[in-house]
Amino acid sequence: MKRVSKAEWLQKALDLLEAEGVEAIRVERLARELGISKSGFYWHFKGREELRAQMIEYWIHEFNEVITANPTLHEAPPRERLEQTMLMILENDLTRYELSIRAWAEADPSIARRVGQAYRKRLDFLREIFRDLGFEGDELEMRARLFLCHGTWERTMFPRESKRSLRKLVKRRVDFFTKT
Repeated sequence: MKRVSKAEWLQKALDLLEAEGVEAIRVERLARELGISKSGFYWHFKGREELRAQMIEYWIHEFNEVITANPTLHEAPPRERLEQTMLMILENDLTRYELSIRAWAEADPSIARRVGQAYRKRLDFLREIFRDLGFEGDELEMRARLFLCHGTWERTMFPRESKRSLRKLVKRRVDFFTKT
């Protein structure tokens, strides 16, 4: 019998969230799309609500903390941290679910709290970089927020732009964000 990992269930649920919204996430549908019986779901989750709770935690870990809690990034010089952050977001398509997660958060206060916490961690991570670059006060805040908006929404705004094309602009963007 085919086995499906918890991560595969969560990834498929996020894919459905992105394609059709939170109401499309049904145990039967997930099982069918994964090619497994429904009983496989209950090996990992008690029910649909637990799946939803773990989906947001999975998104926080796999699409946020992979950067904000990355010890290698924290040890790098600040300009390199910005560049590596941009490249990680781009190469790993870390903003793929932003629109669907935001829509879900609009409809569910508990999800909105967790998304807000993830965004605060993103901002704190960026503030630390810009602080390390010597910025403070309003300059620091403006750069951190602008970088967050850019990093979060560029692929959403320009989905047909090739990664190669975007990769070529990374160093110029770092220069832009760090210029005094």
